[in-house]
Amino acid sequence: MKLLPTICPACNSQVKVKSLLCEDCNTQIEGLYQLPPLARLSTEDQLFLLDFIKASGSLKEMARLLRLSYPTVRNRLNEIIERVKLAENANQNHGKENL
Repeated sequence: MKLLPTICPACNSQVKVKSLLCEDCNTQIEGLYQLPPLARLSTEDQLFLLDFIKASGSLKEMARLLRLSYPTVRNRLNEIIERVKLAENANQNHGKENL
């Protein structure tokens, strides 16, 4: 199965989900849905977070696994946290527009 694209290949804008399909019963749900904040992260950031969770949130362990310094891993996590906050704010602002 292909990975879900999050960025438009034509203009580099954030994509939205237009339809969902249940493969068991073939039910299709149509609409325009925002991607959840974590799904908006790059594949690289998502993989970093998966490794971070599997390392029980240990930056020390992440530094060992990635063969990077602790401050480098901390900075990378801080950058991802900022991107998640921006995505959350975009979701909240989008929700207010639809009220």
